[in-house]
Amino acid sequence: MSLGSKRNSRQHVDDGAVLLLGGRSEIGLEIATRLAPGRTIVLAARRSGDLAAERQALLDAGASAVECVEFDADDLGSHEGLLRSVVTAHGPVAVAVLAFGILGDQARAERDARHAVAVVHTDYVAQISVLTHLATLLRAQGSGRLVVFSSVAGVRVRRANYVYGSAKAGLDGFASGLGDALHGSGVSLMLVRPGFVVGRMTEGMSAAPMSSTPGQVADAVGRGLRRGSARVWVPGRLRPVFFVLRLLPQALWRRMPR
Repeated sequence: MSLGSKRNSRQHVDDGAVLLLGGRSEIGLEIATRLAPGRTIVLAARRSGDLAAERQALLDAGASAVECVEFDADDLGSHEGLLRSVVTAHGPVAVAVLAFGILGDQARAERDARHAVAVVHTDYVAQISVLTHLATLLRAQGSGRLVVFSSVAGVRVRRANYVYGSAKAGLDGFASGLGDALHGSGVSLMLVRPGFVVGRMTEGMSAAPMSSTPGQVADAVGRGLRRGSARVWVPGRLRPVFFVLRLLPQALWRRMPR
């Protein structure tokens, strides 16, 4: 994608800082790159002192400043203080992108309850905590956009990855309800439902049909922000596909390989 095209991704997006929760996320960084020109970007991640390469890439993309803050998604007690400090130091926050999460090991999760709970804790419980605190802070400022990543894995949960899929299904429902609760507040929530994304998280796995790259997901998010979309499917043709797949009898669905 050309630099000019990346800059267009910022048009019609409120002025203010961009907060990326999951500062090493490939998708998150692609989104931040498209929104970077003239903005302050806040990267929140574990080992935030090791984000020099990510910080420089965003400065090269035109960010006016890039700040790195320590963020542990699983430490729920730290969320409110961290988010308040970001808003105090860099607010108003125009866009907050929740790009943290783990895929986990399905085979291990089926026999190791602690691993199954760890996946659900990061991919669902921690997301609820962050979203609830962010919604409160953005309501107070009267503006802002939340970008939440669900997945087609949560639209109808499959045998092949039901632990991860169940967390995404829960997050999808929570985010849908939160988006409705925010209506009229000046704050909006965009729920993104990607299919299989070829990247670090899925390295070593064979790509599924209608796969995307992190850059393609970021392009779709940029279009959604400009249009004020509430739902974004990536790629868009997955939406009618899953409309049909949700009607499949369970006996057929459980045989789906992915």
